[in-house]
Amino acid sequence: MATGKPTGEHIGSLPDSSGTYALLLALSQSVQLRVGALGECRFDSGWYVYLGSALGPGGLAARVGRHIGAKGRTHWHIDCLTRVGEVVRVGWLVGEQRRECSWAQAVGDWSGARLALARFGASDCRCDTHLWAFYEKPDLAGLPGAGVIALLDLAEPPS
Repeated sequence: MATGKPTGEHIGSLPDSSGTYALLLALSQSVQLRVGALGECRFDSGWYVYLGSALGPGGLAARVGRHIGAKGRTHWHIDCLTRVGEVVRVGWLVGEQRRECSWAQAVGDWSGARLALARFGASDCRCDTHLWAFYEKPDLAGLPGAGVIALLDLAEPPS
């Protein structure tokens, strides 16, 4: 089974520039996780889209690499979920503009989107969430800015 963890080859494909990103995760079984101040949370099996921004040192490569390869102490909400789920695709748009909130709103309007957990990844903004759940695999190519968004497949989804 694919691990969903990036190799050096994967990380090398991500720019060290600032930008906004989306992670597509597959969760093969339901889990109960402790997610920081949100407490104990249940995540049903299925597909998840997480939206974030990487404006600090190392840009997208550092932030996405951290989420996917997180070991030890968790820092962001998504680190809890990437430890148990398979990150199968990453989408990103390079730029200094913080687009994660507009992307989160857009993904929430996609067919089949369900609020996965209120305030997940959204403790520093007014969004309902930055994590959306789906029964069917969503297509990250539908993110705002299509045509300029780069997509990277990391792993085959678990069967």
